[in-house]
Amino acid sequence: MSDGFLLESLRGVDWGVATADTIAAPLPPAPERGGHFRQWTDDIRHLLGVTPDTHRMVAGWPQLQPDGPGRWDRQALDRCERALDALLAQGRRPALTLFDRTLPPWLDAAGGWLARDTAEHFAEYAAELGRRLGDRVERWITSTDLAGPTLADHVAGMYSPGRGAGRAGLPAVHHILLANGLATQALRAAGATGRIGTTVTLVGGYAATDDPYDRLALERLDSWTNRLFLDPLLLGEHMVTEDDDAPVAATGCVRPGDLEVIATAQDLLGLSWHTPFRVTAPENLPRVLPATKCRSALNEVNRLLVGLGFAIVPFDDVETTAYGWPIIPEGLADAVAGLCDQYGDLLPPLSVVDNGMGDLDLVDGTGHSDDTRRQALLRARLAWLAGLVSAGVDVCGYEYWSVLDNLEAKFRYTRLYAMAIPDHELAPRPAMPSDWVHGGAFATESASASASDPKPGLSLVPRTHGAGAS
Repeated sequence: MSDGFLLESLRGVDWGVATADTIAAPLPPAPERGGHFRQWTDDIRHLLGVTPDTHRMVAGWPQLQPDGPGRWDRQALDRCERALDALLAQGRRPALTLFDRTLPPWLDAAGGWLARDTAEHFAEYAAELGRRLGDRVERWITSTDLAGPTLADHVAGMYSPGRGAGRAGLPAVHHILLANGLATQALRAAGATGRIGTTVTLVGGYAATDDPYDRLALERLDSWTNRLFLDPLLLGEHMVTEDDDAPVAATGCVRPGDLEVIATAQDLLGLSWHTPFRVTAPENLPRVLPATKCRSALNEVNRLLVGLGFAIVPFDDVETTAYGWPIIPEGLADAVAGLCDQYGDLLPPLSVVDNGMGDLDLVDGTGHSDDTRRQALLRARLAWLAGLVSAGVDVCGYEYWSVLDNLEAKFRYTRLYAMAIPDHELAPRPAMPSDWVHGGAFATESASASASDPKPGLSLVPRTHGAGAS
């Protein structure tokens, strides 16, 4: 596919960069990752002949309201205004993220996203920023990720020891969705003129084999990731599994009128993309993996997933990054196409947030990288995306997050998720979240109660609804 086709197909896309910098905080030293942003803008200029001109930053809720509701740090608010004014003076278009995983300490101590009041406080916070900054922000993103602070933290226990409550943590999912709806309404009521949306982590993958139970496992992955957040946002109803189980609604956290608020129309939907997964049914693990690998440290993540009816395994004969992520350029486009098949015209315009190359092998000791390979991989990914745009998919933006952003989380979890390590490296043994080691957030009660079981929650016995492969 020629670069001319790319340019023509992606002509209407807004190109930009995003950082995790909290502009409400005192100005830090000049970031070292500026070189990676320059590489990104140079790559887009080389491939498409356009220059990214949007810049998205994090406002910084903990810095703006450190002492409680209704109490604002005026100096932090002033720093936000100065940062936006500086971008405008440079001819760049500011975009602002309201929430990036970290709550003010007083809210975290009160239960965080498990507490319904957090949604109300978030709307009040959004309204204040809308009143003060609404004439300068071109695009508002309520959250960089709905899954991280809820599904990953309060359900799976990935971030803070002792917080993984399994299904009892699912009210956090409802409350962050409610917060998004309330904040969207508050921003509009405050007169904010920019587009408003939120971000979901787009999860896509492929069935490991042609076995129908592997295809069913892939549907379960979709249910517990994409549908868990998008069904309420776009359909106004919480996800229901193939067993007629509504796991979020079953917790009793939904009140009359909540789902109407959650389904408040969005101007755009941000998609955070990482890597595609190869998915299998739990009973098929011995079929697609050697027995030793089935029980290796790299497969610890499957302790959590098998309770939901699926597992992830490495791709066969696919090149990986240094983190073990498979290099599959069509993965993003395939995942976006899957969303379009599922939700159709209910999808708002899509803005892809790409978290960088995610491969330190491409970066040398001076902070530079292999331009030819990096640009070739980016061209391939954009070519697949351009095909979707030409077919009518409304992609309104594409942003780049530096390879160095969120590095700690990448080192801790990325190889674990990838389930694959290049042959030239020894397999790392990343620290497992303690909640997983002690039973797994989704382990059955009997498994959790058995402290003597070295692999609680992990079962390779065929499930009653899927006895297909031997």
